Amino acid sequence: MTADEFRSLALSLPEASEGAHMDHPDFRVGGKIFATLGPDEAWGMVKLTPEQQGVFVRTEGKVFQPVNGAWGRRGCTYVRLEAASEPSVRQALVAAWRNTAPKRVARQLDDE
Repeated sequence: MTADEFRSLALSLPEASEGAHMDHPDFRVGGKIFATLGPDEAWGMVKLTPEQQGVFVRTEGKVFQPVNGAWGRRGCTYVRLEAASEPSVRQALVAAWRNTAPKRVARQLDDE
C-alpha cells in the first residue's frame, strides 16, 4: 500500500475531504478527522474505537498498532503502509469514517 493508495481509499468515502493537520495530510468527514498520513507518508492513522483497534491489532499485528499514549488508548491506530493490503486498509478506513461521520452521511454508505 502506498500513501497515494491510502489517500485514494480515504477520499472515496462519501463527503470525505483532505486537509492538513500539524504539517501532514488528514482526511475529514463532517469537519472531523477520521484518518491521517504521517509526515513521511510511510504510515497512516485511523481513528477506531478501542474495541475495533483490538481486533485489527490481533488479526494483523504487522500492519496495525496502537498510537502511543492516550490517543492510542482511545483507539487511534497506526497503519504501516508498507505491510498493508488494500482490503484491510479499506475496512479500517470505513470503520474510522463511520465512527466520525454524521449519521445522515453514514447512511449514504449503507445505501450503496
